[in-house]
Amino acid sequence: MPGGEIIKRLKTGVQVATNVTEQKHHVSRDKRGQILGNLRGFRGCTVWFTGLSGAGKTSVSFALEEFLVGRGIVAYGLDGDNIRTGLNKNLGFSKEDREENIRRVAEVARLFADSGVVALCSFVSPFAEDREMARQIHKDADLPFFEVFVDTPLNVCEHRDVKGLYQKARAGSIKGFTGVDQAYEKPEHPDMVIKTVGATVKESMLQVVEMLEENGIIPRSGRPSSSGIVEELFVPENLVQAAMEEASNLSGLHINEVDLQWVQVLAEGWAAPLRGFMTEDQYLQCLHFNCLLEETSLTNQSIPIVLPVNDADKERLEGVEAISLIHNGERVAIIRKPTFYPHRKEERICRQFGTSHPDHPTIRMILDSGDWLVGGEIEVLQRIVWRDGLDEYRLTPNELRSKFHEMGADAVFAFQLRNPIHNGHALLMQDTRRRLLERGFRRPVLLLHPLGGWTKDDDVPLPVRMKQHQAVLEEGVLHSNDTVLAIFPSPMLYAGPTEVQWHAKARMTAGANFYIVGRDPAGLPHPDKSIGGDLFDPTHGSRVLKVAPGLTSLEIIPFRVAAYDKIARKMAFFDPDRKQDFDFISGTKMRGLAKSGENPPDGFMATKAWRILAGYYQSLQKGQ
Repeated sequence: MPGGEIIKRLKTGVQVATNVTEQKHHVSRDKRGQILGNLRGFRGCTVWFTGLSGAGKTSVSFALEEFLVGRGIVAYGLDGDNIRTGLNKNLGFSKEDREENIRRVAEVARLFADSGVVALCSFVSPFAEDREMARQIHKDADLPFFEVFVDTPLNVCEHRDVKGLYQKARAGSIKGFTGVDQAYEKPEHPDMVIKTVGATVKESMLQVVEMLEENGIIPRSGRPSSSGIVEELFVPENLVQAAMEEASNLSGLHINEVDLQWVQVLAEGWAAPLRGFMTEDQYLQCLHFNCLLEETSLTNQSIPIVLPVNDADKERLEGVEAISLIHNGERVAIIRKPTFYPHRKEERICRQFGTSHPDHPTIRMILDSGDWLVGGEIEVLQRIVWRDGLDEYRLTPNELRSKFHEMGADAVFAFQLRNPIHNGHALLMQDTRRRLLERGFRRPVLLLHPLGGWTKDDDVPLPVRMKQHQAVLEEGVLHSNDTVLAIFPSPMLYAGPTEVQWHAKARMTAGANFYIVGRDPAGLPHPDKSIGGDLFDPTHGSRVLKVAPGLTSLEIIPFRVAAYDKIARKMAFFDPDRKQDFDFISGTKMRGLAKSGENPPDGFMATKAWRILAGYYQSLQKGQ
């Protein structure tokens, strides 16, 4: 058969073999969409990235792959070099081979898309007719196809020359290289044009995300916008005065300090996409599914954010259009279209804590609260401040994201804690940073993020913990240049694996993509002292986080047991083969040493940090 006829058939998709019959699948696309990924719905499509070598096609494509998979949407990147080392290893770079390369890739992408996968193809694909062939293959299969032109000037691509190809082409060792001695036909009507000059890979990638959202391929959710902005619930600055005047004329509801902490959590966007205290439907979703469902989007929300009210306030306020929330005589927020529903305390308590024992500190608080809950969207009049000398550390999710960007962070790993830091904690953080560097990240940044809301009476107070944490940084136990110390404003619930999902989700909102989970996170001793032991299994927090819905863009770094190595005289990861060499210094023992004025073993805690902690406990002794 003449070569020209073969090429024609390849380009036009003419069937050469005649003894084949297309077989129909028994499984529909809708059915595939129900079981593929964490978000229901068929999302199969192909995004075709075209542009010169070095334009940034693969970088953007692989970043998009990571983003989509992180949201529970199955995606796979097909890169030109990778394909040519496998499926197309028998093809060269002649015009005919280039055409066949694109045809094969387009057919593979069609199969991926038909299975419900978002296929991401990164190919120079210099010829317009080949790209049109790829589009037609998908059109014939009734599958979406998006051509994305990564428009990077030749001189920029050549300056980057990541693979050294331009240099070889200029030297004559590579013939027919696109941009040098082979023309590139720019797309005339691409679905999207991305200009990478002056933009980060993430910024370029998020442009494609918005295109997929606009075309209904992926759902919108409470994630930050392409600009990286988390939605806040503060009244715009130019409307604050009018809102304050309105609030002063509304019926008021007095709230306590814990309620105000939840107002701050909502206002700053930690619980996005929540726009206020939960309505009954949102409350039921949270209580029974640990998630909020909006159309086709799913957001992890494992703990109820609700506002209890008593009978008198419910009778007084039911039916009003708006309520002013008042704390210590100051109007702080407005609830719009409030709705009231029963506070079924036993159901809430048992589902949230796995026990109803009244000696659990948060259960006691719930039992003492009102018998009704009020839900509705809120508008917060001004930023919540506490005037305790620590407000500078209370960075919002948007401020944290901005800080990470300024620092050039390409990975953010968060550590949630409500206790002082000893060198075992520091070892876990140091080890995480080392592992991220080994994985190729250049600037991993630690978000050291102590919980700053209500805690039980025998926990170390926030001001003491913050001084202790700062001392750890000053002594160089942690890298101060690669650490952001900030306060997470949430109250503590002591709800174990249920609560740890909330802690992780909030840090994800703030820009973290790795989360260190410790032993028995959000746990405490069983409130029934006759039972003894921990209320929750110490391993369940990390195990739950690995499979929790809505947290797939956050990689969980599991807890590694650290203890005091008596031989090395420092905190080290526990080695069961020489367990006799390790000493587990419990919190009880640590507090006992601090109260008595004794020092812990060398290497257990930074010296200055220990002095701060010991000083606190000794002050308690003097106060008795």
